[in-house]
Amino acid sequence: MISSNAQTSIEGILLKAVRSRLPRQPDHACEIVPLAQAYDSTRPEANVIILTISSILFRLLLVFHFDDDTSTRDYFAKETGDVSLQDMLLEICNLCCGAVNQDLLPYFQDLGMSTPYVLSARCLPYLEGLKPDYLSSYAITINGSVQLAATVCVCAHAPIDFVADMTAVEETSGELELF
Repeated sequence: MISSNAQTSIEGILLKAVRSRLPRQPDHACEIVPLAQAYDSTRPEANVIILTISSILFRLLLVFHFDDDTSTRDYFAKETGDVSLQDMLLEICNLCCGAVNQDLLPYFQDLGMSTPYVLSARCLPYLEGLKPDYLSSYAITINGSVQLAATVCVCAHAPIDFVADMTAVEETSGELELF
């Protein structure tokens, strides 16, 4: 029910959001490579952050896999004071999902986005039970040392076909503006 054009567009939108939101600095290297399965990327004791974008036509789950290890903690939470790694990643992943949501809005009206929540990575094999129309996972390496992963799982309720315009230049970084 999801065309190859739509799958390519969803992948492009996700990768663009990951590259623009996960690295702490714009000049930090962000390598992304496909994974065979969502649960190939994390150890069972790892955690995942899950966000959902929903419309009448589909439900998209965006899953970020992370380990609470030294390199991840140093990269994301070292200079944040009392903010935990998990809280920092919840905020960053929420911004990433917001970027995906923004890029989908020109093609789908009335999108809703959930707040992020954390689960054990042991739940990842159950994504197959949702019978997704599109499921894809990616290993993410930031600055050669920080290892994360992302999975996108889309369950369609109607045929979906669109071609995202990936040439648009991002004008905002997603922060709230106060007037």
